[in-house]
Amino acid sequence: MTEHTIRENVEDIRRRIAAAAARAGRRDADVRLMAVTKTVDDQRILAAIAAGVDIVGENYVQEAKRKIELMGRPREWHLIGHLQTNKAKYAVKLFDMIHSVDRMDVALELNRRAAKEDRLIKILIEVNISGEATKRGSDATEMPGLVKEVSRLEHLSVQGLMTMAPWFDDPEEARPCFAALRSLRDRIAEAGIPGVTMRELSMGMSGDFEIAVEEGATIVRIGRSLFGERPVKEEIPP
Repeated sequence: MTEHTIRENVEDIRRRIAAAAARAGRRDADVRLMAVTKTVDDQRILAAIAAGVDIVGENYVQEAKRKIELMGRPREWHLIGHLQTNKAKYAVKLFDMIHSVDRMDVALELNRRAAKEDRLIKILIEVNISGEATKRGSDATEMPGLVKEVSRLEHLSVQGLMTMAPWFDDPEEARPCFAALRSLRDRIAEAGIPGVTMRELSMGMSGDFEIAVEEGATIVRIGRSLFGERPVKEEIPP
């Protein structure tokens, strides 16, 4: 895929975001476009950065380290993949935001490592809003309690929630999941937990991001629509 094609893809996705935001009475400026770069080669990532994506999203800590050393930080780098506690010491140095905090032991280790780096790490709490056994994330019923516990950690800042909706042939079927996450976010925000800023909803991918925007997404995570289909085999280490 050429740099020109990637730029056209970015422009097309932004047009679709703007149209979806308008349908919901929102500003398109309130929705950030993340380029999901798992298995994507360096030149295509650089092309997406040059085309003006807002965020680069990586699934793997080790691969993010290599890419950041090569590409620098012209954009924010976010971790969207599962975080093992033994990788927390690297994650707090590499990422501007971590989307995949889903349990207290991960939060505690991130806080401990962030304290050593004297950093305040922005995080999202990952919610398994659909209840699928194959999805990561905490149960929605655990959210208020988990957010309260995490809010007490001095070196973490809860910014909002993240989820992955089930895959549907018709993206409209994902709407209840996105609406449920927005409703959960609003309930937590209304609780007024000190130090918690529930401004972010990370939800929506290539097949359903327009529905997610209509339901309040502030970050959409786009891979296939930006870079094309991924290779079948993935050999990248965590």
